[in-house]
Amino acid sequence: MRTGQDRVTGTSTGTAGQDRKVRWKAEAGVFLAVALLGAGALGAVQPATGVPTEVVQLTQFGPAAGVLTVALLRPERIRARLAGTVRAERDTAWAGPGRNRAGLLLLLLTAPLITALAAGAYALLDGDGDARLTDPRSLAHPFALIVLAQLIGACGEEIGWRCYLQPLLRTRFGPLAAPVAVGLLWGCWHVQVFAQRPAYAAGFLLGTVALSVLLGLALEGVRAHRMLLAGGFHTLVNLGMLLTMDEEDGTVLPMLLFGGACLLAAVPWVLRARRDARPGSRRTAPGRIPAAPHGAR
Repeated sequence: MRTGQDRVTGTSTGTAGQDRKVRWKAEAGVFLAVALLGAGALGAVQPATGVPTEVVQLTQFGPAAGVLTVALLRPERIRARLAGTVRAERDTAWAGPGRNRAGLLLLLLTAPLITALAAGAYALLDGDGDARLTDPRSLAHPFALIVLAQLIGACGEEIGWRCYLQPLLRTRFGPLAAPVAVGLLWGCWHVQVFAQRPAYAAGFLLGTVALSVLLGLALEGVRAHRMLLAGGFHTLVNLGMLLTMDEEDGTVLPMLLFGGACLLAAVPWVLRARRDARPGSRRTAPGRIPAAPHGAR
């Protein structure tokens, strides 16, 4: 417990809370502004680079640019924010339930479940009853290259959303409210979606919020390899959609079904979190996580 002087800023505790409130909002604002503007700039220059959008979209690295900008502006805070992004970090503030290996394996298995739910429902509801399966060998580029590029691109996003913004918002909000907020911001960051029909955009936002809740709860307390876990899940979802759906052309039904599949997949994780939050549970998560682990500077 801190008394008298704030251990990080050295300010009196009478103003420390207000200072921290301003600081986290400023950090989040800088990150989001750069993520949005950076993604737009990267998308604009992609044609000149010759990198096919079917392989990887450079806009995915906008969140990584946002993290880099915050790191340059606030280097004293970034280490605590990114704890466990790549390698294991000792978190003395809280050792949460996310260290359960079975839970992390279940996270990765949930990605193909989402694909199966969405693709199966699409095949039943679209009238012909046939699944829209794409042979990986028929793609314009080698599938192995697409998989690798998709993983790199997904990690470029997830270092921002799940490795930086999620832990930042968890210092202010609870284990469910924080990922809901991240999911809404993540969805709105895909501004091109709003050029489609309202139902398409609604299905997409439902998907991003549900996926963010799923990832947020699954990674709650994880302080090792967060970027690879989140990026791997993100990649599996993207590849599943690439090979089984045709939502990229603006068709509404597959996007609505995708959002619904994500919501169904998130429900067990929410129920599990509610169960763990019951009084007496040894796996109870805190209402919010302290702003910085002890010893962080």
